[in-house]
Amino acid sequence: MRADQIDITPEILLKAYAAGIFPMAEDADDPSLFWVEPRERGIIPLDGFHIGKRLARTVRSDHFEVRVDEDFDGVIAGCAAPGFDRERTWISRRIRELYGALFDSGYCHTVEVYLDNRLVGGLYGVRLRSAFFGESMFHTERDASKVALVHLVARLRRGGFTLLDTQFVTPHLAQFGAVEVPRRRYKQLLQAAMEQDANWDAWPHGTVVTGEQALAELTVP
Repeated sequence: MRADQIDITPEILLKAYAAGIFPMAEDADDPSLFWVEPRERGIIPLDGFHIGKRLARTVRSDHFEVRVDEDFDGVIAGCAAPGFDRERTWISRRIRELYGALFDSGYCHTVEVYLDNRLVGGLYGVRLRSAFFGESMFHTERDASKVALVHLVARLRRGGFTLLDTQFVTPHLAQFGAVEVPRRRYKQLLQAAMEQDANWDAWPHGTVVTGEQALAELTVP
């Protein structure tokens, strides 16, 4: 069923995530949405996150400043902008409105990466119980989106999350340990995540989390 056949609201969107489906648009100019439920679902096991030595050095150096939940508009605009790896985007005006509403209500979150106070990378996704559903990421400086992902995983581990959903597996995500799981297995992981609470603010909002702190969280058993 296409999502435009029903009156989709932020509340319906959250129910869709809890059921294992998510919306997409054909392109930025498409006013309609359609539901997606992949046969093989991408996830990053939170206890199996891979980080290379070079990236670990970059994270530890604090070359970038990382902030959380301060500039949703900037992050989603960056994710929607054409880049070297994509000419088109599925992030339509309706997608921006829906996820903006979820951000305002505390269910959508951003991890933002700054260089000299300029937003140069980041990601956004939806949080529901102990699951985080990654939506999109971007960068305009080398490694910026990777640093955002490292800080995201560190925050999820610290907060007791059990599922990091990436929707699909790309070569970019595979280097971090992303794998595909069959729909049936994904539903089991999702159900378990819906039965457990987690704390997104295990590092309180506004706390400056250093690269050293993020990396230390990734090494905790």
